[in-house]
Amino acid sequence: MNKKDLIITLKKIVEPYVQNQEAFNNLSEETDFINDLKINSANLVDVILDIEDEFDIEIDNKSMEKMLSVKAAINIIETKLNKS
Repeated sequence: MNKKDLIITLKKIVEPYVQNQEAFNNLSEETDFINDLKINSANLVDVILDIEDEFDIEIDNKSMEKMLSVKAAINIIETKLNKS
């Protein structure tokens, strides 16, 4: 799966939790889930659980703490997919 496909899939996953539609419409690798999309920390956990389900991966607590932006999420997903 390439980065473009990952971003498209991530967009579908985060959409229900987004509080800033304009930032969502301009989502890029540099988008921050909390500061830009205004996803609260409780919903960020939901996003991570949805990512685990979508990609059939397990995200450890250390990786979870780093998953605050689209770029970080992509890096973690790619790393986990490459290990399996």
